[in-house]
Amino acid sequence: MIEIKNCPSSLQEGFDTYSPKAFKLLFGANKISPILDFNIDEFRNVGEIIEAMHRISVSGVQEKFPAIIENGKIRIAQDGERSTHILKPAPWDKTLHDRKQIPANEHLTMQIASQVYGIQTASNGLCFTSDGQAVYITRRFDILPDGNKAPMEDFASLVGKNEQVSGTQFKYNGSYEDIAKAIRSNVAAWMVDMERFFTLVVFNYIYANGDAHNKNFSLILDGQDYRLAPAYDLLNTSLNVDGDDLGLDGGLSPDIEKSDVYDRTGHPCRIDFERFAAKIGLVSKRANKILDRFMTLPDGARQLIDRSYLTEKMKRNYLRIVNERISRFTRASE
Repeated sequence: MIEIKNCPSSLQEGFDTYSPKAFKLLFGANKISPILDFNIDEFRNVGEIIEAMHRISVSGVQEKFPAIIENGKIRIAQDGERSTHILKPAPWDKTLHDRKQIPANEHLTMQIASQVYGIQTASNGLCFTSDGQAVYITRRFDILPDGNKAPMEDFASLVGKNEQVSGTQFKYNGSYEDIAKAIRSNVAAWMVDMERFFTLVVFNYIYANGDAHNKNFSLILDGQDYRLAPAYDLLNTSLNVDGDDLGLDGGLSPDIEKSDVYDRTGHPCRIDFERFAAKIGLVSKRANKILDRFMTLPDGARQLIDRSYLTEKMKRNYLRIVNERISRFTRASE
């Protein structure tokens, strides 16, 4: 049995279950036990073989289970039931480093994005099996209060990437400029969402999310207009796999001049993101205000890392990786 000392959602200290605010955000004010009363391994589709490591990725091998809340408990949704939540246990693929830490990794990264940087994210937390294994849980933001599903489309579809056209690794094809162009074409208030998108791209770089591909960005219908959907599937992939700095093969943009630092080291620095911001139509002053926030590691991020459900070793590695990314980002270009 795991010892819960911090809220398994907000990581607020002094809670042995979800905090009142977390109950409301994650479950709609219902009091839910963070301990699952079933063995999630029973639901794994062991007969389905996934070519897990053909491409360096975490999400490609991470199983997801539809869930609903009933009588104060979390349970797997049955066929025909509309799920309100998604459960993500540790991936089955044993080639992933410290795979059982992936749910805590994703939870921490999502909380840092939301609490420290004000990035709109899917409500999320952790729940635990009876033997103490962490399982990531997220509330589906595409399910409306009346139970209907809001129209939503990911950017693989919006930029015309699919397996028939681009092959099995289609979601990694293209650049972040392609997504920016699709935002401009499909979002009426595009400038507001472009800033949100830019912030998320920088965050993914600093927090080492090498799996930020086309399917991990979406538009969702909000009233009469499409808007950039809340962020989801954020995690520090460098903790578990060796991968690239950015999740798309084409990087930020194929048409901007790389800094000498980027050319020399293979890692972009701040000026590369400044040029990307200009390329996608952001006002320089506002883009720089966003970039300034990533020049150092905020105390709030340190505190969340310390309170997280990662092991002590993984907390140190997480901190080391982020500090290394900040040092790359802040290098001066000649």
